[in-house]
Amino acid sequence: MTSCDIIKLAMNENKTLHFGDSEIRSSGLKNARIVILPLCYENAPSYGTGSKEGPLHILNASTQLENIDEETLTNWGETGIHTLAALEPSDDPERAVTEMKNAAAAILKQKKFLLSLGGDHAISIGPIMAAAEIHPDIGVLQVDAHLDLRNRWNGSRYNHACVMRRIADEIKIPFVQAGIRSFSPGEAGYVKRKKLKPFYAHDIDPQDDSWIDKAVSLLPEKVYMTIDLDGLDPSVIPGTGTPEPGGLSYRQLVRLIKTVGGKRKVIAADINELAKIEGSQVSEYTAAKIATKIFVHCFR
Repeated sequence: MTSCDIIKLAMNENKTLHFGDSEIRSSGLKNARIVILPLCYENAPSYGTGSKEGPLHILNASTQLENIDEETLTNWGETGIHTLAALEPSDDPERAVTEMKNAAAAILKQKKFLLSLGGDHAISIGPIMAAAEIHPDIGVLQVDAHLDLRNRWNGSRYNHACVMRRIADEIKIPFVQAGIRSFSPGEAGYVKRKKLKPFYAHDIDPQDDSWIDKAVSLLPEKVYMTIDLDGLDPSVIPGTGTPEPGGLSYRQLVRLIKTVGGKRKVIAADINELAKIEGSQVSEYTAAKIATKIFVHCFR
C-alpha cells in the first residue's frame, strides 16, 4: 500500500494516524504533555494545491523517524505525545478559523504544548487567536517566504496570504518574520507604514547566525512559532504550494528553533503548507523531522 493509499484510507474511514513509529507509546490525552492537532484545511490556494492532506502525509512519514535526536541524544519519543483525530474545518473561511481556534483552545487551556499540522497557512490564525486569549503577552515568530500581510486575498480576509495581517490588525500582538523573499506592492507599503523590520532572506548570511539572536531578542517571553515550509529553500522542501528560491537551509531553521526554545518559552507551534510530490518522500519526512526538533528544543 502506497503512502497516498494510506492517506486516502485514513480520510475515508476517519482513522487517526499517530506521530512516530510503533515503539513510541502514544499517550492518552489526559496524560500527554505534547498534543498534535492535524488541521486538514485548504481554501483558495494561490498556486500549487494538496496541502489539505499535508498533515496526514507528515504523520505517515513520522513513522519512519528514529526516536533519538542526533544533536542532544534525547529520546523525543518519551516526551508524552498524543495525536488527535484530524479536523476537517468548514469550507467557509471565517467559520473554519473559529473551529480551529476552539480546537486549539481546548488543548492550550489544559496547559499542554500544542503542535498544529497544516493545511495551508490559514490554519495558523485560529490557534494563534486561542494562544493570545490565554496568553495576552505572547508574540509570534513566523518562518515564511511571504509576508502574508494582505488584507484580503482570493475573496477572504482569512486566506493563507492574510495570516500576519490578522495578527497585526486584529489580534494585535508583536511578531517577527524571518526568511521573507516574496511580497506585493501593497504589503511593501504596509511594512513601510508600520515600520516593520522583517528578516529578509537576501540579508541573511549563510555563514553568520547573528541574525537569529537578534530576531529572538525582539520577541516577548512567550512565543507562538509558525513555520510555513516555503520559508525553507526548495532544495530542502520542494513539496509546497509556492516554492520560492533562496530560502533558509534546514540547519538554519534548526538553529533558529534551538535558540528561540532556549531563550523564550514557546507555548505552541505549527508546521504548514506541505504539499506532497508523488514519488518523493523528502518534503514530508523533513517536515516530520522539524517537528521533532520542536519537541527537543522548545518543549520544556
